[in-house]
Amino acid sequence: MDRSTNLDIEELKMTREQYILATQQNNLPRAENAQLYPVGIYGWRKRCLYFFVLLLLVTMIVNLAMTIWILKVMNFTVDGMGNLRVTKKGVRLEGISEFLLPLYVKEIHSRKDSPLILQSDRNVTMNARNHMGQLTGQLTVGADSVEAQCKRFEVRASDDGRVLFSADEEEITIGAEKLKVTGTEGAVFGHSVETPHIRAEPSQDLRLESPTRSLIMEAPRGVQVSAVAGEFKASCRKELHLQSTEGEIFLNADTIRLGNLPTGSFSSSSSSSNTRQTVYELCVCPNGKLYLSPAGVGSTCQSSSNICLWS
Repeated sequence: MDRSTNLDIEELKMTREQYILATQQNNLPRAENAQLYPVGIYGWRKRCLYFFVLLLLVTMIVNLAMTIWILKVMNFTVDGMGNLRVTKKGVRLEGISEFLLPLYVKEIHSRKDSPLILQSDRNVTMNARNHMGQLTGQLTVGADSVEAQCKRFEVRASDDGRVLFSADEEEITIGAEKLKVTGTEGAVFGHSVETPHIRAEPSQDLRLESPTRSLIMEAPRGVQVSAVAGEFKASCRKELHLQSTEGEIFLNADTIRLGNLPTGSFSSSSSSSNTRQTVYELCVCPNGKLYLSPAGVGSTCQSSSNICLWS
């Protein structure tokens, strides 16, 4: 019993001595040449960091201010931007708008109380293409002309959709009730013209004229020329031909006058040179030429007249 108690006391002493030794080692003074390492950013690096943080803050403030200014100037809203409004039916533009690049739309129409105006400094061109992207039609409105390139061009009436004007490679059709030409020189046709009726305006003269060539009017069932309230005049520089292949030429008038006919010579022993001739006879040469001959008791027409011989 005493021996075990002595062993426990000795163990406690050894443990206490080890604790004291360990404690004394921790409390030993440090060497004088020990080095210290500071933790953090100091000096010019710290100043540069603060400068970059300040610059980033200024940039963010300027960017935010510019964004707010752009939103204010462009009038950005939940419905659109500026004059542009996005609706259920499409896009609506108010005021004057400029397009710098091609515009692809399905339909363009104006408001009910205002017209639609397309304006350009050079020209306005509208193209139509097929599903393969090939050009099928083009309308160009320029400063000097309006050009349309298509297979068929039509102008229709607004009330009933009747074709007023159509043009293609084969023909040009005018479906209006009246074709009115207001130019001082009239209408010029390079080739033949087919029409059932040519009429001038009321109180105006109708003139069919060919200044350098001939004027031919022909129809399979006849040509009718009438002047109800005026006179009919046909003049030419050389010959005027009235020809009927199967019928006759009928002149029906109260007075038929043939002016500027030449006068043939006729001598008779019974005629007096001092008597003034007032009555003439109309004669026809074998070649069909007409001339006047002084009337006498009998016929004074002679086939050997100087008019017939020298004509």
